[in-house]
Amino acid sequence: MTAIAPAAPKRLGSRTLNVVRLQLINTQSFVWVPLIVLAGAALVSVIIISLIPGDDVKVVGAANAPLWYFVALGVQAMTLAFPFSQAMSITRREFYIGTLIMGAIGSALMATIFIVLAGIEALTDGFGLNGRIAYLPYLFEPGWVSAWLSYFTATMFLFVIGFWMATIWKRFGTLAVVVVGVALGLVVVGAIFVITKAGVWADVITWFVNTGAFALTVGGLAVTAVLALGSYATLRRATV
Repeated sequence: MTAIAPAAPKRLGSRTLNVVRLQLINTQSFVWVPLIVLAGAALVSVIIISLIPGDDVKVVGAANAPLWYFVALGVQAMTLAFPFSQAMSITRREFYIGTLIMGAIGSALMATIFIVLAGIEALTDGFGLNGRIAYLPYLFEPGWVSAWLSYFTATMFLFVIGFWMATIWKRFGTLAVVVVGVALGLVVVGAIFVITKAGVWADVITWFVNTGAFALTVGGLAVTAVLALGSYATLRRATV
């Protein structure tokens, strides 16, 4: 009798790509909603710029709205896709890697769109209104590549924050999410209080200016990596 060879297990790469495909099923959230939010925010920003009198440079940050949307996208990437991944016998590590790859792809695309928008601003003198939506001088001082990396880092950071919050909710419940959110809020308010009481806002601003956008971006990438590792540690014990 001829022995039947056991089926070869799927490689980690192919199973991870399955997670990416799983996340892309929700095309509306990953593609169309960010684009619609960006288009709407850019239009609102141009309208606001046109209403500001004077010839000075007018910086409006409303177009950054789609970056903040990535917090919600990180939450959805966990809460909507994780149960399906477990039903497909995908390991938590494969789900984690595939989801981060999807987040990185989305962040890269969003950063590229912002760079294109910044190029349009530079060529048209701020849409003919001397406005700044994406072409922020501080970010572009080290160069366009550094600016792209800054937008990528900010977007990925927010995605990881949303993903980790959803993972904490899966692992510990709503109370834990509230406690973590309140604790982070208290840390931020406490830092503002200390800086204000010490009267060192000028020193803090000077430090940011002297450090430069590129160095801050590298630091942001490091913080994002730490948060991503924390989310994986939480995900390992998360339940469906």
